[in-house]
Amino acid sequence: MTSSFLAQSAYASVNSAVKTERGTEHAAFERVTAQLSRAAGPEASMAARAAALHDNRRLWTLMAANVADAENALPQPLRAQIFYLAEFTLQHSRKALKDGLPFAPLIEINTAVMRGLRGEAQAA
Repeated sequence: MTSSFLAQSAYASVNSAVKTERGTEHAAFERVTAQLSRAAGPEASMAARAAALHDNRRLWTLMAANVADAENALPQPLRAQIFYLAEFTLQHSRKALKDGLPFAPLIEINTAVMRGLRGEAQAA
């Protein structure tokens, strides 16, 4: 067997694409945002609403910790913006659970972050 054949055989069996850090972040936001969207409906149970908000808060807590790390390579202004969004998201999530505020702002923020992770320009 040639080395070329061995290489082709090894890579042919890989069924999933290699994910980048950005792709992993996008997938996490996509999953949580879909969960929020389902839980935002009037037919959603309180347990579904609480679980969606909890998962979104976990994601944003992780984002805040990540951008607060001195080793984070993102530009400082972007890190500050992400940290602010994390603070807003955590506060709004508490109010959404306690006072029944809508999930729409949380979904909009997550969707904007997903657009940024895909490299799409923000709409004017």
